[in-house]
Amino acid sequence: MASVTFESIVKDVKARKFQPIYFLYGEEPYFIDTVDQLLEKSVLDETEKGFNQTIVYGRDTDLTTVISMAQRYPMMSEYQVVMVREAQELKGLIKGRRAGNEDGEEESATKGKSSEKDPLIDYLKKPLSSTILIFCYKHKSVDKRTKVFKEIEKHATVMESKSLYEDKVPVFINQYVAARGFKISEPSAKLLTDYLGTDLSKVTNELDKVMISLPKGGEITGEIIEKEIGISKEYNVFELQTALGRKDILKANRIVDYFGENRKANPFVLTVGTLHGFFNKIITMHAFKNAPGINMASALKVHPFFMREYETAARNYSLSSCIRIVGWLHEYDLRSKGVGNRSTDENELLRELVFKILHSQLIPA
Repeated sequence: MASVTFESIVKDVKARKFQPIYFLYGEEPYFIDTVDQLLEKSVLDETEKGFNQTIVYGRDTDLTTVISMAQRYPMMSEYQVVMVREAQELKGLIKGRRAGNEDGEEESATKGKSSEKDPLIDYLKKPLSSTILIFCYKHKSVDKRTKVFKEIEKHATVMESKSLYEDKVPVFINQYVAARGFKISEPSAKLLTDYLGTDLSKVTNELDKVMISLPKGGEITGEIIEKEIGISKEYNVFELQTALGRKDILKANRIVDYFGENRKANPFVLTVGTLHGFFNKIITMHAFKNAPGINMASALKVHPFFMREYETAARNYSLSSCIRIVGWLHEYDLRSKGVGNRSTDENELLRELVFKILHSQLIPA
């Protein structure tokens, strides 16, 4: 067998082309959960699930029990399904023993136990064709050098679920929305990405809420995002970031006023963290501006559609100004947590900080 993509595994499952063993692993749980749920819905009908579907969790079982379940035959059904969720907590699943190195030797994390038989390796070599065994190993990668993983790669269908970089999330949003018969603009996809981050489960949950209220073929606009999710399309931390980049003093101060009136929706720590990331990207632009052959959007992990915003900010803020601003962001983050500050509230701190950023080249060092 071999590693497969998310798209190919979904296509095969929908076509009822099932494999005896699936090993789904990686830092991004969304793709793992999606395949897991698709298999749960696709293999057995509701009348078959009572006798032929078993769902266990890694912390509540052990490898020997899982393999014993997999070796049972289905009852009045073509298949039985054994799903191991949170498999990263299943003791002994990926052992420390590594495959042979270049000298043909092997390393063992547990001395004296190298001769022990591994029930998973034995099963991988002779799986029951009527069993579909699924391991969902989430939130982290695996040691690909281990003997067990090498055997998994040989005999199972393996899918690695990697976290998406921030610049790839708007593309994912567009594809997710289009697949369900809706539309979304680049700025709206960027707004969702900036506000919700790279947690795809969170992103898709919010999109699903929005799409419920739209007619088929409708567009997810900034107004709809503001109404359904609560992200103001005009007064949010990313509009503040843009206003600062352009040195738009009036717009920046209007946003600060709005934040003061809506503090719960606009926490100071989120604002500071976002601005910190923004000005660090501008520092990177200054550092690489003369580097030959550099793809700046790729270096910043920013969608090319939004590069103009960063280019404007780089013209308005020198490298030395950006370095000072990053220092102020650290300082005001600490002050918001009570370090060197007894009475100034967060909104006044933000007002001071925004003033300093906008006038960074005029304030003496």
